[in-house]
Amino acid sequence: MSTELSEDQDLEGLGEQATDVQTRQADVCGGTAGGKMASIPEFYAGKNVLITGATGFMGKVLLEKLLRSCPEVKTLYILVRPKAGQSMQQRVSDMMTCKLFDRVREDDPDFHQKIIPISSELTQPGLAISPEDVERLTACINIVFHCAATIRFDEPLKHALQLNVIATQQLLGLAQQMHHLEAFIHISTAYANCNRKHIDEVIYPPPVEPKKLIESLEWMDDGIVRDITPRLIGDRPNTYTYTKALAEYVVQQEQDKLNIAIIRPSIVGASWQEPFPGWIDNFNGPSGVFIAAGKGILRTMKANNDAVADLIPVDVVINLTLAAGWYTAVHRPKTALVYNCTTGGINPFHWGEIEHHVMSSFKRNPLEQAFRRPNANITSNYLINQYWILVSHKFPALIYDLFLRLSGQKPQMMRIFNRLHKAISLLEYFSSQDWEWSSENLNMLMSQLTPEDRKTFNFDVRQLNWPEYIENYCIGTKKYVLNEDMSDIPAARQHLRKLRNIRYTFNTVLVVFIWRVFIARSQMARNIWYFVVSLCFKFLSYFRASSTLTN
Repeated sequence: MSTELSEDQDLEGLGEQATDVQTRQADVCGGTAGGKMASIPEFYAGKNVLITGATGFMGKVLLEKLLRSCPEVKTLYILVRPKAGQSMQQRVSDMMTCKLFDRVREDDPDFHQKIIPISSELTQPGLAISPEDVERLTACINIVFHCAATIRFDEPLKHALQLNVIATQQLLGLAQQMHHLEAFIHISTAYANCNRKHIDEVIYPPPVEPKKLIESLEWMDDGIVRDITPRLIGDRPNTYTYTKALAEYVVQQEQDKLNIAIIRPSIVGASWQEPFPGWIDNFNGPSGVFIAAGKGILRTMKANNDAVADLIPVDVVINLTLAAGWYTAVHRPKTALVYNCTTGGINPFHWGEIEHHVMSSFKRNPLEQAFRRPNANITSNYLINQYWILVSHKFPALIYDLFLRLSGQKPQMMRIFNRLHKAISLLEYFSSQDWEWSSENLNMLMSQLTPEDRKTFNFDVRQLNWPEYIENYCIGTKKYVLNEDMSDIPAARQHLRKLRNIRYTFNTVLVVFIWRVFIARSQMARNIWYFVVSLCFKFLSYFRASSTLTN
């Protein structure tokens, strides 16, 4: 199926298409004779959509939701680059065989015909899109969803600037050439302005003029840029949040020329309901931490138990994104609307609660070949955290690596722990404090939806049951990230029992060893030991007596 239009066809049909767009918008706004409000699926029917970052986590969910819930959408163009030795076509083919698309495949086995990959590279001038593809896109695209970005917190500033800011500038330039563009939706982050405690649904002044920063860094050596990065990002924790703030400003500058909306999700996690509960395909963010805890590798994490863990399910973000695309195209707001997509102010859940439910879930549904029994603890005390890192992380890692060396294998556990500590340290800023996000625009958008659209494109997190969601999230990491079979859970539980017995045996041997080496050979140590035991006995006797008197 070809969607490319020649120049003559484009000119001849321009007036007819413009009239059709105006008629459709009138229908959506209640301008029909019957005053019928068009639904979101009706709006996307016949539309050509461009998606950047479609092979990423959120991009794939957006692609699947459009195909499943808006089945009359015409064509989905996705920008893709070759990666890890795979061609563009191979990457797209692999993506479409993913379990994520099973429901779409059942409804429409030929759904892949609606997906047209466009070769692109965000780090290259003009996004490395060929002139032929530029002509094709500018002639037919109606909606742009810009999801592509680097989400690495420790990305070098130059690279983060290229991917998150310069690429956005170039995509906006391409969007301005699109003859039939109705909406440009930019995916940002709720932490773009994390240097503020209260964050409204507005675009704040940038920390620096993006154009000046880009020009200044062009001539600088990478080493110089690395040295001055801490001073540039100031009170923001990393280059990711810094460059996403700059990108928001770049998008805002085009609000007079384009219909723009900005979506700000917080910590994006596994799906809540769609296409099925708990779907996740990566180790990023909380997923890697959950898996490390479930494997018994992670035993301690520095975080505030009482701080809100602002997780947001990926399907909530995507439903809001599609609804925002509909509203932006139909109502054409005079300024770019920002939607804070968070849970903390609406349905809060805390890090201490997450720790409890994650541990409980992995004990009921254990991961295969766990290193130790799941037993992680959260503390906000630096010294206590360092103590447990030494006792529960580094010391066992050294022993295990020694065992691997003696058995002729390559030591690896210390390397794994070092990577884990680095990943957790990048999350500490977000797990140790709270933010307040306003959500007036989100509530307004929800009120604009029909009852059917509210059900189909549900982004009301007040309905989210956190214990159930965390349970599904943990099972999702087991099924979709680690590719473990749920039928093997009895064997995994047996393995945990084996680890428990090993632990009890080790502790018993350790107590006997300490007694023989230290206490049995020293009169002073024995006196201290007997004193401690007598104190414990007196305390128990007092407790029993007090209980008897009370009764």
